[in-house]
Amino acid sequence: MGIRIYRPYTPGTRQRTVSDFSEITKSKPEPSLTRAKHRAKGRNNRGVITCRHRGGGHKRLYRIIDFRRDKHNIPAKVAAIEYDPNRNARIALLHYQDGEKRYILHPLGLKVGTVITAGPDAPIEIGNAMPLGNIPLGTNVHNVELSPGRGGQIVRAAGTSAQVVAKEGNFVTLKLPSGEVRMIRRECYATIGQVGNVDARNISIGKAGRNRWKGRRPQVRGSVMNPVDHPHGGGEGKAPIGRPGPLTPWGKPALGVKTRKHNKASNALIVRRRRKASKRGRGGREL
Repeated sequence: MGIRIYRPYTPGTRQRTVSDFSEITKSKPEPSLTRAKHRAKGRNNRGVITCRHRGGGHKRLYRIIDFRRDKHNIPAKVAAIEYDPNRNARIALLHYQDGEKRYILHPLGLKVGTVITAGPDAPIEIGNAMPLGNIPLGTNVHNVELSPGRGGQIVRAAGTSAQVVAKEGNFVTLKLPSGEVRMIRRECYATIGQVGNVDARNISIGKAGRNRWKGRRPQVRGSVMNPVDHPHGGGEGKAPIGRPGPLTPWGKPALGVKTRKHNKASNALIVRRRRKASKRGRGGREL
């Protein structure tokens, strides 16, 4: 894993960096584990745009990932490490002893040829999955379930990991990548290790066209629109917002306003809230 830097032959390559894909060992996906991916392009079932700035992009095949790890006590050999266009993490192809093949998220340090397993009696080794109650304190985990048997829902992005910090009764306390500390039932499964491709966060897009390849269309700041189009719009020159605080295009408070429901059932499981988010949008842009 590493980052490849381009020489500034063009404006698009001056700041552009890409992954060196050194960990990839197989370029074509397993046909039995792929499905066609419908691209909604931000539209609902009536064809109305409900999520702006989406559309176009390169065609993709969806890789079916095993987030449940419910094939217990059957050893599997890591056959290949592959690229997945649907996520920033890499995926590992497993060949089970009974002949079945599955994809999992590729943990950092997992090599081709390694034998891994899942189940309550699995050893504490990278790539093995087991209930949180069986994992020692201080261990880094990923692909963590929130409900037993539902499959991993959190800590799945490239380079992320959660740490087991405490156990008490039926619950295990995890420190999540966001800084939040919360309790999860001890029967929930998690995978040992950190998600691979840790350099994903350091990659620079370099040019707008590369986002178009990903299906992301251009965004325009609200302050340069007309008043009919956005609450920030109108005025002469570079005018201020003209409101007590920033708003979404539909008039709701934006940038730093908490949107979590106050009566959500899982609030009781949160020991410490996550770190305060930035008041700017992604990349420092106004939303």
